[in-house]
Amino acid sequence: MSAENANQIAPKAGAGRFPAEFTAFGFRLPRSPEFGMPSQRLASFISFNLVFVAFGLASRTCSYAVQPEGPPPTPTLTQGILKLVGDDYSFTEGPTADASGNVYFTDQPNDRIVRYDFATGKLADWLKPCGRANGLFFIAPNRLIACADANNELWQIDIRDQTHRVLAAKIDERRFSGPNDCWVDRDGAIYFTDPLYKRPYWNQVIPADNPRGVYRVSPDGKVSKVVSDFKQPNGIIGDAKNRQLYVADIGDGKTYRYRIDDSGQLTDRELFCSMGSDGMTIDERRNIYLTGQGVTIFNRDGKKLENIAVPKGWTANVTFAGPQRKHLFITAKDSVFVVEMQVAGLK
Repeated sequence: MSAENANQIAPKAGAGRFPAEFTAFGFRLPRSPEFGMPSQRLASFISFNLVFVAFGLASRTCSYAVQPEGPPPTPTLTQGILKLVGDDYSFTEGPTADASGNVYFTDQPNDRIVRYDFATGKLADWLKPCGRANGLFFIAPNRLIACADANNELWQIDIRDQTHRVLAAKIDERRFSGPNDCWVDRDGAIYFTDPLYKRPYWNQVIPADNPRGVYRVSPDGKVSKVVSDFKQPNGIIGDAKNRQLYVADIGDGKTYRYRIDDSGQLTDRELFCSMGSDGMTIDERRNIYLTGQGVTIFNRDGKKLENIAVPKGWTANVTFAGPQRKHLFITAKDSVFVVEMQVAGLK
């Protein structure tokens, strides 16, 4: 009860020690003659009003209470839903986009490169056979780099006439284990991963202890090994402006970040995240997209942001597509998918 209400219960002015009447809440009530206290009616009245006031206050409090909200919605980089655009393949891999945003990807078991026309949504075989190409990357508008696994080679394909030339096939007189994925730096230098996955279509014999690694082909064609201690190097992507290269060791379940020095060598190795990857890509915010169980996105500090679920047992590779590079093109087993994003790929 407030002080103001308490003052309303007071002896009538001019009365003696035990006045005959009490004023309470605007009513005059007789006192009990035996005890000099308010009568039972007053006590009951006070009790009733106290309960009424308490109930009113409680009701008022409840009526203005704000219901606790649930956790805030998890931010997502996707803007649309995952759409299936093709499923007539054996194992899709190696997507890369041309200057218009059209995608070239491989169906390695069927020895073909397929072209996806972004504007029409049509898919068509572009090159068959294609040296059992795996990873692809554009080095120039009319030239495509291909990790040609049939003979453990690195190719350059001319988009205009589909002819190719071999850029690298061995180092120190030793055949590569099987070029798998590649990235091209701003000066035209090519970095590619070379794990060992023995293929049923090989006629050549590759020893089980053949070196795995990451290699660089300089603009003048010189081949050098830049990473030699991975169990099974696989996905690779770079950030030319910030001079950084990301390489996944899928055999050890880790992805590393390197600094590219002025000579093109890799230095300052650091663990980016404890997850390996098949193919990978990067967006304009420098988020990194790893593949395997769907597409898992990490920010530039290696913190997991989200996972894009893909309804296939394995997601092999990913790239940004479309004229604005705001659609993610995903290869997953026998299928390819597209999902619109809120962020564009790094150009």
